Amino acid sequence: MRRLKTVGYVLRTDAPASLVVFLVALPLCVGVAVASGVPAELGLVTGIVGGLIVGCLPGSSLQVSGPAAGLTVLVYEAVKEFGVGTLGAIVLVSGLLQLALGAFGFGRWFRAISVAVVQGMLAGIGLVLVLGQVYAMADTAQPSGGLGKIAGLPALAGDILTNGTALTAFLIGAGTIAVLVLWPRLPAGARMIP
Repeated sequence: MRRLKTVGYVLRTDAPASLVVFLVALPLCVGVAVASGVPAELGLVTGIVGGLIVGCLPGSSLQVSGPAAGLTVLVYEAVKEFGVGTLGAIVLVSGLLQLALGAFGFGRWFRAISVAVVQGMLAGIGLVLVLGQVYAMADTAQPSGGLGKIAGLPALAGDILTNGTALTAFLIGAGTIAVLVLWPRLPAGARMIP
């Protein structure tokens, strides 16, 4: 009887959480695949297989497993250097290495890495992603690479001010951001509308 209650609890709590993670992860898997120069269907396969395998492995109660946009650079370089055919073997060996390192307790060694290093890496990835979205928000082609995106900001600002299409797109995006930021600050009666 106790086992049935546990199964019911898991289905009631984990199933909706898994569905949300799936809905977020699958498009991200496809995006990472396309950005890495890999066919989109391989992104679908990795999202589905990875979700099924990781879902069966034990983890912490707060763990969420899924694709990481930061891996796009690594996958792109691996595909460029070794080809798509070898990518599967590289991923398999990397996964087996991770399992072995986890089994031997090497995770505690990562505590030696400064939090500032991790935060700096994540901030760098986030900056490149945000700057890419600013170009998309203005409906303008973005330069390749993080430095190109930063260097192109003055030209982007000029394009927004002189091009009516870019200005309209940018204002719609800025208005959307303003609504997202200001909505929680409105009175409860106004927030009845989602």
